[in-house]
Amino acid sequence: MVPIPNQPAPPPPAQRSVPTSADVARLAGVSRATVSYVLNNTSAVRISEPTRRRVHEAARELGYVPHAAARSLRAGHSRMVLMPAPHVPANPLYSQFINEIQWALSRLDYTVVQYGSIGLHGDEAARAWAELRPVAVIVPGAGLGPKGVAVLKRSGARAVVTMGPEPVEGAHGMLLDHAELGRSAGAHLVAEGRRRIGVVVPEERGLSIFSGPRLTGVRQAVQGTDATVTELPLAYEEKAAAELAARWRSLGLDAVFAYNDEYAMLLMRALQDEGIAVPGETAVIGADDLVLGRLLRPRLSTVHMELPAGRDLAELVDRAVREPDGKPETHQVLGFRVVRRESS
Repeated sequence: MVPIPNQPAPPPPAQRSVPTSADVARLAGVSRATVSYVLNNTSAVRISEPTRRRVHEAARELGYVPHAAARSLRAGHSRMVLMPAPHVPANPLYSQFINEIQWALSRLDYTVVQYGSIGLHGDEAARAWAELRPVAVIVPGAGLGPKGVAVLKRSGARAVVTMGPEPVEGAHGMLLDHAELGRSAGAHLVAEGRRRIGVVVPEERGLSIFSGPRLTGVRQAVQGTDATVTELPLAYEEKAAAELAARWRSLGLDAVFAYNDEYAMLLMRALQDEGIAVPGETAVIGADDLVLGRLLRPRLSTVHMELPAGRDLAELVDRAVREPDGKPETHQVLGFRVVRRESS
């Protein structure tokens, strides 16, 4: 046998040094302070547009990105805004709203992080959020209480903004009046001469914080009239909709507020399959004013929601971060407008 000589191990690949702001400054021909002003979007110092372009080009060429932890140390706080994921399915309208908020906050030099908090609720969830040391937290829905707000603030959060039906002590509040949405839908159906009104109440977990006030709003809308309201539990499934449609005539209903456009489309299709004319036998109205509702035949009546601009919420967060000792603000953020189409 011919012995095989041991081969020397290949040398490890040379590690490239991490580019620094000093490298960017040398390549761009500017000071490190100028690099910091440009890449951190500092508005207090005026930098010419040609200089900004040189700095950005140098940073791209070197592959340099600012160090978030170092920037946080200099500022005394992070620039992270935490947005816990909602515990309910996000519809297209809500997703669009969240995208607007993220874009507006990024323009103000904040980093938006969505946090999947499935299985965590209320103050327990707040402790998990606090571990990430965000400078602000935007909380969709209900559940967070004053203790959770205190936990977040002790961990360094300068702003806590809740988006729900009621204000929370210590937090800024964007109040969502879903009862008014229900009142709008109910008043429309009564004005159209409908007197036996069904209201869809989704069976999906987590939606009760919205469906409960909407049902209450419809009941308030029919007070003082001879109209009646029937609660209709419904899962978001074709089978469940078909079963409800099959017993529709026995319920004696001549109208339905179907919670939102998605449930309205599900139920309207089932009613039509059962031979129930819309709006002849039963008027149907949803909420959210989704594009798909306009493509149905008959076109779907709906309640259009006026959501706050993402820019307004981002400016509230920024204001609270800069003035952490300021008094919490409370804003009513939903306006409603009935869009009457053929289905009602």
